[in-house]
Amino acid sequence: MSVRTLPLLFLNLGGEMLYILDQRLRAQNIPRDKARKVLNDIISTMFNRKFMEELFKPQELYSKKALRTVYDRLAHASIMRLNQASMDKLYDLMTMAFKYQVLLCPRPKDVLLVTFSHLDAIKEFIRDSPAILHQVDETFWQLTEVYGSLSAGEFQMIRQTLLIFFQDLHIRVSIFLKDRVQNSNGRFVLPVSGPVPWGTEVPGLIRMFNNKGEEVKKVQFRHGGNYVTAPKEGSFELYGDRVLKLGTNMYSVNRPVDTHMSGASKNLASRTAENITPNPLAKEELNFLARLMGGMEIKKPSGPEPGFRLNLFTTDEEEEQAALTRPEELSYEVVNIQATQDQQRNKELARIMGEFEITDQPRWTASKGEDLLAMMDEL
Repeated sequence: MSVRTLPLLFLNLGGEMLYILDQRLRAQNIPRDKARKVLNDIISTMFNRKFMEELFKPQELYSKKALRTVYDRLAHASIMRLNQASMDKLYDLMTMAFKYQVLLCPRPKDVLLVTFSHLDAIKEFIRDSPAILHQVDETFWQLTEVYGSLSAGEFQMIRQTLLIFFQDLHIRVSIFLKDRVQNSNGRFVLPVSGPVPWGTEVPGLIRMFNNKGEEVKKVQFRHGGNYVTAPKEGSFELYGDRVLKLGTNMYSVNRPVDTHMSGASKNLASRTAENITPNPLAKEELNFLARLMGGMEIKKPSGPEPGFRLNLFTTDEEEEQAALTRPEELSYEVVNIQATQDQQRNKELARIMGEFEITDQPRWTASKGEDLLAMMDEL
């Protein structure tokens, strides 16, 4: 397991979250100034300097629920609110999109290019906000400093750590199903065509050498694919052609996106076990959440500006049905951390979470969604 994986996981999932929120804000015809405020507030919070400092410290990945808690707070960093069903769907879409990108990276190192593609798109959202742009650029330089000198083996370890994190997630996504890159069981289809990794040759040729290292024979074989040589390597500079399309915004064309649970009985059992089984890393996980959330700067709404509820479903009825039909064990509503012996840290996390509560609640324009997600109520 790599201790350098968390920043890449967080930034790429955060990028996917912003793509989805931007698409839904446009689909629901939210006024442009409100939509811009929501994205600016979330991005500003996401790239807060203290938060990034904690994020970039070498550390193990923790449970999906712990990360989900962070994203829930991040999504509610502005005047927008999501109901539980919409938050579940948002997290499902985020995780499946990045899982697909990790699987399709030609080289392990290309996960860094995917991250840069997300940062490029995020900067387009905030191109009129120089201060927030500077925050994102600072994160780019941090990424370059930390990951620029890593070996191919270290990137392979990062990729393996990401795949282990995603291995039990098989949620069907309508865009992937329609594009035929995902099967009905929720597993992705890996292509047997297209560019090979940069620096490698198209398969189909076996070279044989003698004991002096001299090539003595060539044998061609049929590989069954349709591969081509990579035209060029993607740029790792602040401004450059990433070449790879992985990590770009697949919601830029407005089309509905649905998710469906696949292999529910298997996933249900695995996640139930995660909920019930005592967590040997409970103390570390609690420390992780306290550090991360302590670095998050949640802006409290000021003035009479009304809030609004964002629905990730086409209709309110669909959202209500999703909330009713989703098995309780498949929801991330509460982080279940068994850490009763660490009362001091427990109080510290409770204090930090208390600071996240918005005392001056904005006026809601819809009757639904008034309840904030109380992610840490059981602590």
